[in-house]
Amino acid sequence: MPWWIWLVLALFMLAMIGAGIAYAIVHGLRGLKTAGQVGARIGEIMDSMQQPTEPHDEPAPSFTEPLRDVADRYAQAHVAIIEREHATRARHIRQWARWNNQD
Repeated sequence: MPWWIWLVLALFMLAMIGAGIAYAIVHGLRGLKTAGQVGARIGEIMDSMQQPTEPHDEPAPSFTEPLRDVADRYAQAHVAIIEREHATRARHIRQWARWNNQD
């Protein structure tokens, strides 16, 4: 091969190496900027976690209350579930009846 082909290949190789380095630098700086923003957001969240909060009036755990109270709450919740299921079943029955009457 003539000498000028080697020169063109060497110059092309150097240009590609330079382009690769520039690409890596540009994307590296962009990544550092994004990482800085994420770090700032995490810092804000951690700072807000360190702030004292007002005490919450949380209900007492059920195992500390009398069993009768817990059983009553469970029974009321179960009644609500049964009523919801009954309402759903009644809606389905009405819908099927309407579809059957359209024939």
